[in-house]
Amino acid sequence: MRPFEGIRIIDITHVLAGPFAAYQLALLGADVIKVEPPDEPDQSRDSGPDLALNRANMGSYFLTQGANKRAITLDLKQEAGREVLRKLVAGADVLVENFRPGAFEALGLGWEALSALNPRLIYCSMSAFGQSGPRGVQTAYDHVIQATSGIMAATGTPEVNPIKFGAPAIDYATGTMGAFALSAALFQRERTGRGQRIDLAMLDVALMMQASHVTAYLASGKAAKPNGNKHAQATNSAYPTKAGLVMLGASNLRQQRRLWAALGRPDMAKETNEQRLADRDREEAVLAEIMLTRTADEWEEYLQARHVPAARVRRMEEALADPHLESRGVVHRFPEGAPGVPQPFGVPVAAFTLAHGGPRVDSPPPMLGADTDAVLGELGYTPAQIAGLRAQKAV
Repeated sequence: MRPFEGIRIIDITHVLAGPFAAYQLALLGADVIKVEPPDEPDQSRDSGPDLALNRANMGSYFLTQGANKRAITLDLKQEAGREVLRKLVAGADVLVENFRPGAFEALGLGWEALSALNPRLIYCSMSAFGQSGPRGVQTAYDHVIQATSGIMAATGTPEVNPIKFGAPAIDYATGTMGAFALSAALFQRERTGRGQRIDLAMLDVALMMQASHVTAYLASGKAAKPNGNKHAQATNSAYPTKAGLVMLGASNLRQQRRLWAALGRPDMAKETNEQRLADRDREEAVLAEIMLTRTADEWEEYLQARHVPAARVRRMEEALADPHLESRGVVHRFPEGAPGVPQPFGVPVAAFTLAHGGPRVDSPPPMLGADTDAVLGELGYTPAQIAGLRAQKAV
């Protein structure tokens, strides 16, 4: 039995962060019902490099966090659509939404209204800046939060900055934090019997992603600087090699002693981190010369065999081809494709395993509204009533 079997989640989110939070719980057994407007699907369905998939409303951004969910369409601007949602909420455990703060309240679907229907409901609102504060009404995406939070200013090189991350990391970090918050609220409800309101902001998550930088600034007044591939310690930085770039990770004193011994320069080892900082430029010059004597692959093999963290800098396709990832089960593959997706594809699963009842993919990402009739039938709607809802475009 997986942790969230028997838990029903109403997922009224779009793009990446919100859908990813619900996806993580779906992998762990939750019955996730994804709700989308019939004429304005989740933006992620039309996002990704494969234009044919985008046109089919099965873009790769949607595929990333769509598995294990059932999909229905509801027009929440119509009372008939809102009434369906209320019936769903009455028997649900969780509702997750990531629309502009105040939007659901204006529809009569806010926390107070829905918790009155279901006092055990956990209502999670995910937004750019949170449900309160001077910026609460503002909207943003991952890259806008990167700009707002200081992450961009600390990324890049001294010559080329600010730079945003190459991946929408804040979106996925927010989704992961959302899954954590939902798990905590569900566990708390087991003890109290009460529902919960969760207010999760992308900006707050972006600060958590810089936690040590935040603390350092508040303690010393020194803000993080864009150092590119260089670290405060020379033995913990990237260097060109005979072929490729190698990232050294000799971070602590013990590791840097191992590194210098492996390189035949035990005289360069330091006794304190302050000594390493004081001699950084000379260490960098010595390492730069030595690293050119082998390829990055050779250095990775040689140093890892001596318990010194090091890796050749890889492209995405190289990382995914690593047999180690296959052994971890991090990616679930659909070798025959799926409805709406004619080609084979794979999706990330979860970043952990459990000894039993762990995360797994059971069903492919659903096409738009694929489960509308089935879910409405579960709520007691007759075929004639469902046809009527379709006629008025409420579903």
